[in-house]
Amino acid sequence: CQWRMLLHEFPSWKLVCYYFSRWKNNGTIEWINDILRDGFRKGNGRNSSPSVGLIDSQSVKTTGAEGQEREFDGGKKIKGRKRHIITDTNGSLLSVKVHAASGHDGKGSLKHRFGGMKKIYADGGYRGKPVDRVKSAFGWDIKITLRTDKSAEFKPLPVRWVVERTFSRLENFRRLAKDYEYTTSSSQAMIYLSFINLMINRIIS
Repeated sequence: CQWRMLLHEFPSWKLVCYYFSRWKNNGTIEWINDILRDGFRKGNGRNSSPSVGLIDSQSVKTTGAEGQEREFDGGKKIKGRKRHIITDTNGSLLSVKVHAASGHDGKGSLKHRFGGMKKIYADGGYRGKPVDRVKSAFGWDIKITLRTDKSAEFKPLPVRWVVERTFSRLENFRRLAKDYEYTTSSSQAMIYLSFINLMINRIIS
């Protein structure tokens, strides 16, 4: 909904909008996700920095006639934006990047915050120059996992099924069913907030 249409249970819409914008721009929302993820990993006897990452993308429709970076994805037949996420092997979010849906998967963002990272599993959309750039910049190997059968029956890919499951969990959040945000930075913030919700439920369950 529009900021001015916030329910009366919330504080003033101006105050809520102010803090959302401030925390989005100064990295607070991302930082909260990192703290919860690291705490969850340590609580399960793991290092805070994962050694393996999983990357995948998802094209989603946008709403309205305005908004940053919204184009047509010819492969998926969707006019909107593309979400790239990197998770660990638990499905916890490491990084997210949102851009126009016409962009190639290899343009997804990688952040050099994980010193223990050795390998990233990806699908065929990340083949080519992105593999060489990641290896040169970060020392990470990208392992491309492709489907080997032509069967119409769905079969989860080894390892990479985790990041695909994570996308399915995001679809449970109505705010993420489409990309309702005017800016891509707000889109990314909403994904982080959804993961914060998931992490809190994991920790208290």
